[in-house]
Amino acid sequence: MTYDNPITTDAAALPRLDLQHGHTIPRIGLGTWPLVGDECEAAVRYAVQAGYRLLDTAFQYRNEAAVGRGVRTSGIPREELFIASKFNKESHSIDGVQRAYDDSLRRLGVDYLDMFMCHWPNPGWGQYVEAWKGLVKLLEEGRVKAIGVSNFKPGHLARIIEATGVVPDVNQIQLSVDLARLEPRAVHRELEIVTEAWSPIGRNSGLRENPTVVGIAERLGKSPAQVLLRWHVQQDLVPVPQAAAPEWLKENISVFDFELRAADMEALAALDRGEAAARDSDSPENGH
Repeated sequence: MTYDNPITTDAAALPRLDLQHGHTIPRIGLGTWPLVGDECEAAVRYAVQAGYRLLDTAFQYRNEAAVGRGVRTSGIPREELFIASKFNKESHSIDGVQRAYDDSLRRLGVDYLDMFMCHWPNPGWGQYVEAWKGLVKLLEEGRVKAIGVSNFKPGHLARIIEATGVVPDVNQIQLSVDLARLEPRAVHRELEIVTEAWSPIGRNSGLRENPTVVGIAERLGKSPAQVLLRWHVQQDLVPVPQAAAPEWLKENISVFDFELRAADMEALAALDRGEAAARDSDSPENGH
């Protein structure tokens, strides 16, 4: 795979959203699962050079070191980037989060993270409130710029906010045109939590081949993936699509020069399969 001649997207011009605690997050990012090793390093390096500024990784992905190498060899200053990582249930305690944070910094080779996140609530483990307290401590000590959660339901959010009085900057959830997640998104808007989307193009769902998506893409002269990602950014959602191939990396970030019509948004809304189709974060089978 050749990574020559990345596009020259003006990263400074890419839109950003304000977060609860004063930081800002780019409107689109690079998801790095399941990339590992040299492939991950090369993809991250190319993506950063191509204009990506939000990088999403996690302990569970086993690629933090490769992400860090990609950042260091990109030639882009660390302070221009928004790097986020996540920790597993084994770190769900106040002290455990501190150790997990230090370990992520070491693996990535950076001095700080822009955002640290609880990867799954794992309610059967029973410690996600303590995990959130650990994140709050990191924030209060000024060690991290933003704190977030991933795969938290409204009920999980209510518990951690009640326990600490601190609202997450971000909740990263499974979200795509066919999993529109209207209920949690409404709660996020009320709490001013930014909604970040994993698998925003859909995972094995055939969205890119869907006739509605294809028809809109053909009319606009764009790819189906660009239509699916534009649906996110047009609603102030932050998609983090995974890609490794240069052509896909170029394609995914090039979604700010067109707009979907109201009729397009209505047609895409009809593809939603409902909340029950998403992975259930209360299930013991789901979570790290």
